[in-house]
Amino acid sequence: MLWLVPLFVSPQVVISQINAGHGTHVAGIIGADPLKSQFNISGVAYSASLSAYRIFGCEGGTSDAEIIDALLLAVKDGQDIITLSLGGPDGWTESSSSVVASRIADSGKVVTIAAGNDGASGSWYSSSPGNGISVISVASLDNTVISLQTATVHGATHDPIPYFELFPFPVTNPLPVFATSNDTTVVDDACNPLPDSTPDLTSFLVVVRRGTCSFVQKLTNIAAKGGKLTFVYDNGNGFASIEVGGFNATLIQAADGEFLVNQFAAGTPITITFPQTGGSIQLRDPAGGLISSFTSYGPSNDFFFKPAVAAPGGNILSTLPIPLGSYGVESGTSMATPFVAGSAALLLQVKGRSNDVARSIRTLLETTAAAVPSDHTEDALLQTVSQQGAGLINVFNAAHATTFVSPGELILNDTAHFRGVQIFTVRNADSSPKTYRLSHIPAGTAVTVTPGTIFPADGPVPLSNYFAKVALSDTTFTLPPGQSKTITATFTPPSNVDSTTFPVFSGYIQVSVRGEPPLHVSYIGLAASLKDKQVVDNTDVFFGVKLPVILNAKGDVQEVPTNYTFDAASGDFPSIFVRLAFGTPVLRTDLVDPNVNVNTTLNKRTLLGEPVLTFPNEYPGGTFDKVPTLGSLFELDFISRNNEKPDDNIVYRLPVNTPTFANGTTIPNGNYRFLLRALRVTGDPENESDYESWLSPVLGVFVP
Repeated sequence: MLWLVPLFVSPQVVISQINAGHGTHVAGIIGADPLKSQFNISGVAYSASLSAYRIFGCEGGTSDAEIIDALLLAVKDGQDIITLSLGGPDGWTESSSSVVASRIADSGKVVTIAAGNDGASGSWYSSSPGNGISVISVASLDNTVISLQTATVHGATHDPIPYFELFPFPVTNPLPVFATSNDTTVVDDACNPLPDSTPDLTSFLVVVRRGTCSFVQKLTNIAAKGGKLTFVYDNGNGFASIEVGGFNATLIQAADGEFLVNQFAAGTPITITFPQTGGSIQLRDPAGGLISSFTSYGPSNDFFFKPAVAAPGGNILSTLPIPLGSYGVESGTSMATPFVAGSAALLLQVKGRSNDVARSIRTLLETTAAAVPSDHTEDALLQTVSQQGAGLINVFNAAHATTFVSPGELILNDTAHFRGVQIFTVRNADSSPKTYRLSHIPAGTAVTVTPGTIFPADGPVPLSNYFAKVALSDTTFTLPPGQSKTITATFTPPSNVDSTTFPVFSGYIQVSVRGEPPLHVSYIGLAASLKDKQVVDNTDVFFGVKLPVILNAKGDVQEVPTNYTFDAASGDFPSIFVRLAFGTPVLRTDLVDPNVNVNTTLNKRTLLGEPVLTFPNEYPGGTFDKVPTLGSLFELDFISRNNEKPDDNIVYRLPVNTPTFANGTTIPNGNYRFLLRALRVTGDPENESDYESWLSPVLGVFVP
């Protein structure tokens, strides 16, 4: 849904375009000319030249293969910076596009990629190809103000009502108000067809509450009664741009919507007008300056530092295609990413367009960034590094820094692989001596799993003040010009934490010089062992039946032995219905004899004997200890966990729609079971105890 942008300096840039003007908005953040802009907006590096490689159609997504082709073409074309405002939840650094992007960055190109917009889904849901180890994965920070229009209330005293549009609705006559419900707490307002008593809404401004169903569904029901213009009032999910399809509708704040509904219910004859000039405002955003709630949380499942840095991405005014109004306010890590790409262009312009400079930019941006708090209260914890990365970039400080700290990030790993002793280097590149003071600045510890469950804590992820301890080999020292000093930092994970909540602790080692902006090194660790995290959801929480299960041709749970004909026309084949509560490096299903004795770990069924389980080699057929396996059906590597949202990646349905093994060999008619296995993170693929396993009920292959 986007494009791809390499950026260079004199520089040149490459973009990724999505439908609905996404690529144009991204391009404007980098290259909008302030002298030609109606709103006097300036691209971060507006002298840079931009190139675009299209990898999306007008609708839908794209593939790793297309992304890789564009990446390689950008390198072949000599681009200095490649920026991708795209991605999807993956959780691993191992996708093909992530690996290629990382290798391109290692070769001496700057690669910036969006961190993802799945913050509501909680931790361990990082996005690829932004998961590439050496790329700059970018979090979003909300703008402090939003450029909006206001509507005027007549017939009652009320301040002008901000509505989420950059340009005024082209309505010149006053409109009376009609509320689809008088109840300002209703959760499904206009989700069903409006009642027959509803008047013709053609001449009304319709007011409807946000909630439950899609905006388009609400607006479709309103349009069925003639409604042409709608205010959707917020229910607490956030004041932002909304997707309304082809309807004329926009979001207003909850208090304003409740006022309008209450006036309508009281019979007050109020009307609304839309000033065509003079109605624009700069609305102060209460969340301005904080990490956008939609920013995806890391770290990656294999515990890499994601995201790397943050940049403005919430409520950003930039360019759009002329048919879409030429300008618009949009939000996303897609908007933050080109800001970092443009910043990298400026740094290449200042420091030189060499491979070594390009490779140093991520560290330079990380160490000169500013840590962001979790809220605006006086005693707020710093937001977890697993959402803000090293913090908000400051390209001016990066360009003018005379002290350099490296590396920019310290990865401490989990308790089973803990790397508590870390080193970093401070170098004085100035022409005079400098005295440095080092201190520990902890961030909030992220409680990534809901206590008492196997499920991720939804965003905003709860933070605790149980911090790591850090002992530094030196806390004060002086460096002559051109000299460096290596510092040893010894970390102790936080105590008094519940390891079953898989707390991610993080923070910064601050390096201060009097009279200069401070620098810092970011760190992240896990106060638990990743191998202890349950992978497969074996509960009945989401579907009312304990998972995994086999679904038959009708989509019903198979409860008794069942034959399948594998007839494509009737869809008569089994599917494995499985949810993952955490990512897995290996998800594999083998075919086994129906009377096999296997000591499975998940939702055991009544089987014969006292089985023992060991795992087969990576070829069709093998043994689980003394129990033969008949062959592999499929293996999926580096799979993301599922989401908690019913309409978004809530479960995997894995169809076995042909009676064949993974190598193409036909499965003979007969009775079998499926043996599903999931390797726990950091587990040994050769060690049976590192897998979770499930044995299906008996199923028959009966191909006429």
